[in-house]
Amino acid sequence: MKAVIKKKSAKGMEFVEVPVPGIGLKDVLIKVKIASICGTDVHIYNWSKWAQNRFKPPRIIGHEFVGIVTKIGKEVTRVQVGDRVSSESHLYCGHCYQCQNGYIEVCRNYKLLGVDHDGTFAEFFVLPEHVLWKNDPDIPDEWATIQEPFGNAVDTVLSEDISAKTVLILGAGPIGLFATGIARACGASLIILSDPNDYRLNIGKKMGAAIAVNPKKEDIVKIAMDTTKKNGVDVVLEFSGSNQALNQGFKVITPGGRLSLLGIYERSVNIDLNKEVIFKKIRIYGITGRKVFSTWYKTSRFLSSGLVNVSPIITHQFPLKDYEKGMKLMKEGKCGKVILKVGE
Repeated sequence: MKAVIKKKSAKGMEFVEVPVPGIGLKDVLIKVKIASICGTDVHIYNWSKWAQNRFKPPRIIGHEFVGIVTKIGKEVTRVQVGDRVSSESHLYCGHCYQCQNGYIEVCRNYKLLGVDHDGTFAEFFVLPEHVLWKNDPDIPDEWATIQEPFGNAVDTVLSEDISAKTVLILGAGPIGLFATGIARACGASLIILSDPNDYRLNIGKKMGAAIAVNPKKEDIVKIAMDTTKKNGVDVVLEFSGSNQALNQGFKVITPGGRLSLLGIYERSVNIDLNKEVIFKKIRIYGITGRKVFSTWYKTSRFLSSGLVNVSPIITHQFPLKDYEKGMKLMKEGKCGKVILKVGE
């Protein structure tokens, strides 16, 4: 089978022929139809500091997909051959303290698909059945493949109620754009989107942002404060991983407001806890992964109902062999979400 593999501890990947993997008693063999590129995949391709510290070649990458079950192990009971599935990318153990107390997304023993376990940039791959999600037939393949990152946006937006709230979204990457659509669907009264990429800001307007600001060209703090009559925003959703953006968020959040963090920071962040958090009574949520599987139900309903239309975000499609074109667009910021046609 054809696959994209990271063979060496250096920049780049290879498109190669590898054997179809075998399955265990509780495993499932999946034929991938469509996979999508995540920022994590770009980090691995570029061999960033994060990748150097976290990733060990050789490994087939990728963790977002939609595919068809083609073979099941003898002890598999939840899925059948022919089922159209996606999956949770955190391959959780199910028996640690966190798993047994409702925090599967931070399982102590989890393995990450496409990082610790061969991933989805291949014609076939294997997963244990307990992480699989059967897809709603009303969700097209191009949307079904993005449910995993969409779920990140769901949990970030809905870590508290957002209806009739004023919202500042920092970062218009694909997940920030998903969050814009979710916030709109859930009744946010005002959505301000901030990002230095005009291409993605234009997508954000299509997704429901009332105000889209390039902070390199305009003063996002002044705009947010003026728009809210100096009150500040009720909710800040941080997707950028930028220290500067985070500081801007603290400046505009209203006392008693809520801050949800999904962006990953490359270095330590200095915060004046007294001024920015304690005396303002700010509630801060750290978001990682998705709640398994409650967030998947929400994600499926958002997409199958059409409540959130993600078509404007899916800007490019390539065959798997042209994965480097997608990586280049992601690095340059000249795309929304890039999907790879693998086995149609």
